[in-house]
Amino acid sequence: MKKMNRQNEIKQLIERRAVERQEDLVTLLAEVGYNVTQATVSRDIKELKLIKVPTPDGGYRYSLPTRKTENEDSQFRQSIQNYLQILKQSERFVSLTMHPGHGPAVAMLTNRLDFPEVFTAIGDDATVLVVCKSDEAAKQFVGRLEKMRLKNVTRVDD
Repeated sequence: MKKMNRQNEIKQLIERRAVERQEDLVTLLAEVGYNVTQATVSRDIKELKLIKVPTPDGGYRYSLPTRKTENEDSQFRQSIQNYLQILKQSERFVSLTMHPGHGPAVAMLTNRLDFPEVFTAIGDDATVLVVCKSDEAAKQFVGRLEKMRLKNVTRVDD
């Protein structure tokens, strides 16, 4: 628990202040009760995947990595366009039949992209079950998929 708390503190520190060096983090952590070595901070930086970004004054500071939403959005779109075979909706449930091997990735991307219509998605080798927040939300999600210019997809209505 202490490690997780310390790493959360590091995230807060680098969001509030321009922290340039590991030694600065050691000092700042000590001020809030975490007496750690530079080696510990170095491991935390690696685990948190912190990056250094330029500052307006020409220096550098630690920052959290940017989320790869654009890349994930592109992966989702390509997977839907290239591997979706059958699209079905029944009430608030949407079933996606994928080419074998693509179900888990599409389910993961559906959850990561945090679509407003979606409650959750689960997938096996070739099927993704998307549970939407309502019947209307399911219709909206299906509409979103259909806007991706689906090729050779069988649409099955309830």
